[in-house]
Amino acid sequence: MDDISLGALFGILCLLILISAFFSSSETAMMALNRYRLRHLARDGHRSAILASKLLNQPDRLLGLILFGNTLVNLAAGSVATIIGLRLLGETGILMATAALTVAILIFAEVTPKTLAALHPERIAFPASYVLVVLGKLLYPLIWIINRIGNGLLRLFGVSAEDREESPLSLEELRTVVLEAGSMIPLRHQRMLISILDLEKVTVDEIMVPRNEIIGIDLNDPPADIFEMLTHCQHTRLPVYRDSIDNILGMIHVRRIPRILDDKETFSLAELERICREPYFVPLGTPLHTQLVNFQRQKYRLGLVVDEYGVIQGLVTLEDILEEIVGEFTTDLQTAHQDIHPQDDGSVVIDGSVTLRDINRQLHWSLPTEGPNTLNGLILEELENIPESGTSLRLGDFALEIMQVADNAVKTVRIRYLGGEDSTEPEKTSE
Repeated sequence: MDDISLGALFGILCLLILISAFFSSSETAMMALNRYRLRHLARDGHRSAILASKLLNQPDRLLGLILFGNTLVNLAAGSVATIIGLRLLGETGILMATAALTVAILIFAEVTPKTLAALHPERIAFPASYVLVVLGKLLYPLIWIINRIGNGLLRLFGVSAEDREESPLSLEELRTVVLEAGSMIPLRHQRMLISILDLEKVTVDEIMVPRNEIIGIDLNDPPADIFEMLTHCQHTRLPVYRDSIDNILGMIHVRRIPRILDDKETFSLAELERICREPYFVPLGTPLHTQLVNFQRQKYRLGLVVDEYGVIQGLVTLEDILEEIVGEFTTDLQTAHQDIHPQDDGSVVIDGSVTLRDINRQLHWSLPTEGPNTLNGLILEELENIPESGTSLRLGDFALEIMQVADNAVKTVRIRYLGGEDSTEPEKTSE
């Protein structure tokens, strides 16, 4: 070193700091890589991604290589800085050189390159992977010894380098990924993906047609009435029963029975019963994502929802589940939501049988959906009795007025959104 000029020493020092910056940025960039994007690129044959994946498959060797190189370079830089300090200021220059080198390494070899690598990991990690692979092969024996010693120390604390956890993304994490995708995923597609993730949280009893609204064919009705229903019914599948829906005989596809509808005079109930298909039953509380798979496996499009006692509670269709993903199949919202009527004064008149999920989706409200499924059920649960017409109550940011009650159920409700006013406990009054 005595024969090397100060200019050359400064050049060597700058080179060592740059090499240190390379190792520091490589470490941060490799650890900051998006593992899912990396796997995608590797499957597509991206050479740099393949190399980076191989390096990350053995993180102990990768870190050992980077830290060995960084430590060696920093020690060499310290020695060069010491020589420069001695030549310039004598023994007092050692302290000055140490302080100056610390600041230089901190700024130029640590903070700046690591920040850049954290912001743009692929730009740093992919080119660096070529260099790291070559260095890994050249220094393999030394790195192997260092890793063996380090892994041995870890075993003393009950940690094994082979026990790496690959935690899959949870549903909430997947939701966050979709929402943060921004313009990469169109807004409509984001909503569909979120709806798919929400299928696990929603059960069939939340979207089913309730028992009292099921339209079916009672074989005890006059044949002329049954014939009229079959010729004018808007539904393609109907349950067939006697006296009560609990005495179900089967399901019939209206479009498959044109020949028995040719002549009203020769219309036969026996023939109608003969072509019925065996009914398909769905347990109450089945998650939608499970029922979607069941419909696909069983080749059914409609199921009758039954409780633990086998009593029919409602009816669910494949279309109902698909609408939870893609939305209503009609663009006419007035047709799709005939029971939701916005008023000129800002209030909304809603049928009590409408589900809370439909109300929230259509009006962008946040009525509670953890308990009852319908607006009628929510009101009865809150009041704990069957109210009279004119009863008013408040639920959070919503003021409700019962307009019509019939057959032990709330038929019509006027709801006014209060716009986030301070909410208190629901107030219950009766005129």
